[in-house]
Amino acid sequence: MPTISIRITTETRKALETKLTQAFKAGDLGMVKRATALLGIARGEPVTLVAAGVGVSPSTVYAWLRALLLEGVDGLRVTWRGGRPRKLTKTQRERLAAIIEAGPEAAGFPTGCWHALLIQQVIQREFGVTYNVQYLATLLQSLGFSFQKARFVSDHLDEVARAAWLAYTFPAWRAQAEAAGGLLLFGDEASFAQWGSLGYTWARVGQQPVVKTTGKRKAYKVFGLIELFSGRLFYQGIDGRFNGQSYIAFLTTVLEQTTQPLFLVQDGAPYHRAASVTAFFEQHRDRLHVIHLPSYSPDYNPIEFLWRATKRSATHNRYFPEFTDLVASVEDALAAFARQPDRVKALFGRYLKHMAAPDAASPDLEAEAA
Repeated sequence: MPTISIRITTETRKALETKLTQAFKAGDLGMVKRATALLGIARGEPVTLVAAGVGVSPSTVYAWLRALLLEGVDGLRVTWRGGRPRKLTKTQRERLAAIIEAGPEAAGFPTGCWHALLIQQVIQREFGVTYNVQYLATLLQSLGFSFQKARFVSDHLDEVARAAWLAYTFPAWRAQAEAAGGLLLFGDEASFAQWGSLGYTWARVGQQPVVKTTGKRKAYKVFGLIELFSGRLFYQGIDGRFNGQSYIAFLTTVLEQTTQPLFLVQDGAPYHRAASVTAFFEQHRDRLHVIHLPSYSPDYNPIEFLWRATKRSATHNRYFPEFTDLVASVEDALAAFARQPDRVKALFGRYLKHMAAPDAASPDLEAEAA
């Protein structure tokens, strides 16, 4: 048989991809196979392999190709297949759950995100069952899945150190603070950009909200401490950089505002370990006691929830023509939290309960907080 070379244009290939998407949504298995085969031909794959991949004969693939050349993509008519799909067996459901947990890349897809069409393809490929879109959410929920935003986890995490901190180090630190009648403080720093931040909001369909920005690469920097038992907030904005000197100035104001012993939990920022800061801690060791969070563990610091709430209130979808406008907005938001310690505690929800009672804590604290 003579070799035939056919070139499918980029425009036609994109139209076939759209048709494939429509076929999956409609549950039209026949059109799924047909569009998949034609896309394989568009990629230059041999007809025999394409045919084997969709479970038809090479002659059928050639017939589909001839029809495409004669009628174009418009000749591919998707038919809606109503009705509930055939159920997966218990074994198949367990296999599907394992595939989803392994991630789409492990399943052969060049993406890190599962979406409905990919899961439809997996079910059809693995089990020969085509699910309509409206049934997929129910199926996945029954398997214990929900649609969630991913989060970053450092590849430098020391899980042993994190587990030890949560199970032993923090409970002992909490007990010392309670026994001494002290304040248990979680500290951190945050930067609030003059160009603002973007957040979700309601808007007309098809009219994406736009927010003006100066584009100025300037940010308002803030030191903060929250007290675990009461929700009390200490904060201080600075004009310069985060460094040992500015950190000492902030801690000095906190010491002046309190009389109780301070049990401080901080991360491993370089200036937290600077010689001047270490000397400051030694100078005030009668009242100021310090431990460090495990490396790369911001999810163990509840003040992160305060920073997020402050940005939602003060900078999301806001325009700051002048730097002073940004400063005023952030200061107003922080002052409101400082006046309402119960509101600060409420931000942490189940997360705060886990931190206050770590014996019952789940290792995935951020997931609990969500």
